[in-house]
Amino acid sequence: MVSPNTPETPGGATVPSGAPRSIHDVVIRLAGNSQDGIQSVGGFLARLAGRSDQDIMTYMTIPSTISGGPSIFQVRMGTGDILSAGDRADMLVAFYQHSYDAHIGSLRPGGVLLYDSDHVKPAADDNRFTNVAVPITSATVEAVGGTSKDKGKNIFVLGLIARVFDLDVAKLAALIKERFGGKNEDVVRNAMLAFDAGYAWPQNNLRDLFFRFEAIDRAVATNGRPQVTMDGNIALAYGLITGGVRHGAGYPITPWSSIMETLRAELPKYGGIFVQCEDEIAAVSTALGFSYTGQLAITGSAGPGLSLKMEALGWAVMAEMPLIVVNVQRGGPSTGMPTNVEQSDLMQAIYGSHGDTPRVVLAPKNVEDCFYIAIEAARIAREYSTPVFILTDMGLSSRIEAFDEPDLPKLMVDAKPDLSDRGADFKPYPRDRLTRHAPPGAKIGSGKYPTVTGLEHDELGHPTGSPKLHMQMTAKRREKIKALAASLPAPEHAGDSAGEVLLVTWGSSWGPGREALTRIRNAGVKAGHLHLRHIHPLPNGLEQTFARYHKIVVAELNDEGLYGFGQLTMMLRARYANPSIVSVTKTDGLTFKVSELVAGIGKHIESTALEASAGTARKSVLANG
Repeated sequence: MVSPNTPETPGGATVPSGAPRSIHDVVIRLAGNSQDGIQSVGGFLARLAGRSDQDIMTYMTIPSTISGGPSIFQVRMGTGDILSAGDRADMLVAFYQHSYDAHIGSLRPGGVLLYDSDHVKPAADDNRFTNVAVPITSATVEAVGGTSKDKGKNIFVLGLIARVFDLDVAKLAALIKERFGGKNEDVVRNAMLAFDAGYAWPQNNLRDLFFRFEAIDRAVATNGRPQVTMDGNIALAYGLITGGVRHGAGYPITPWSSIMETLRAELPKYGGIFVQCEDEIAAVSTALGFSYTGQLAITGSAGPGLSLKMEALGWAVMAEMPLIVVNVQRGGPSTGMPTNVEQSDLMQAIYGSHGDTPRVVLAPKNVEDCFYIAIEAARIAREYSTPVFILTDMGLSSRIEAFDEPDLPKLMVDAKPDLSDRGADFKPYPRDRLTRHAPPGAKIGSGKYPTVTGLEHDELGHPTGSPKLHMQMTAKRREKIKALAASLPAPEHAGDSAGEVLLVTWGSSWGPGREALTRIRNAGVKAGHLHLRHIHPLPNGLEQTFARYHKIVVAELNDEGLYGFGQLTMMLRARYANPSIVSVTKTDGLTFKVSELVAGIGKHIESTALEASAGTARKSVLANG
């Protein structure tokens, strides 16, 4: 919608001057086919929110087939903290009949159904929604021309949405021109024609829908810093660069590939290089070669590719080689569901290689954390001379969020190989200290140059079959990871410090978990929320936190398995021998809804034999799940 003080649209149509309804946030779901460009519309809205100092979170599903197919893009934008993409949509934009049929259930009662009347016929007896019929396809053809209809109707819809929610037209126009600026001038002109036509559309009851986001204090909302808007994969790539990573190698696979493409384009600007190899085994081996030279390197993939890398990653643990390994998790096993989210690679990351191979596993909680966790992974890999896994997922990889622009001058690391002379007593694998490699070219005073091998070795790296040395070196590799655990900060904790239930989340489930905490506390349950971003090793002291709650409910996007527990839950139960640790799991390929977490928590609370005074609260949680 437009302000009452702005009497005309870009196309010249008069706009009603009624007072708009103020809203805190809105969830818009666009449902069509992947070739309709609905992801572009969502991206425009997300970037506009970032440039307007609003909070934003997106969610998308795309088909895994080359020919395309049904797809959605969901945007939640507003003026407060947006922690999840929203359980139900306030507005559903349906491009086709199958879009309507599949997604009408996601629209909340009282919401707005905006549909393409050229293709969609909603149920005549369904009065739950405000129906807005717009001939999107034919109106776009009329505005732009028949040959451009498939590429223009998404921008036409963007114009409609801009009018309904009083979005900044000047900024949107600038974003459209930026997006298509590298193409022929006709493309930009047609895009603006479609946008103006959608914005000026006058018919039906569209004119009755006017909303404006509540005003915000920019200084408070953004901490006085400008915002940046990007998805998790791009944030991770730039975090790696900020952390001093200049070299890497990989192989394309969904949903990791955009990290590889970003690094391949950006690393040469910093004097580095990223190599696309012929397969996953060559990629991890090339990355290890970079690290051997003293240049911390990165490799990455999704679950299937990580399976292929495991033998070389075992070598990295034995050789104590610093390396960053990114796994953008997706549905599995095998090829599985390449474009759906899952958190089922945790055990693979921790225990995937043969033998005792202790290594570090981190998991970012949101897009902003993708940036900062990459910096932390680089620090840990260097300091402890070890492979570090970053477990992100399909949900984070494509999710767009706005966050405060990082203070890059303070964060940038310019790491170079240490080629200084080593003394005569230099040993790369001392049993009483952390490993420090000497890159090729570094002079060693004793003249005894070390070797780097996958065989068990002595302090100089020379192969050995000594049982005693094998025990000592195994302990050395284990104890440095335990030393890291002792240095880790306490995990993020919110809500009641003790009570009936503690919700534990990891990875991209942080936001829904925090919203679920608010709901169950509002229902009268004493509850807390603990989020783990250091998965292996775990921070010390968790047992004391767990002891303060009757139930510890761990939410994770993987299967309950043969024994009724998710992967992290099994690890926590084994570590702390606490039978109060239970699971809420799912494997539908979608991120957690807040209502799913609330319902799952409610069932576990209901099963707990607690004092009768808690019964009312439990019933309230179950009723509102």
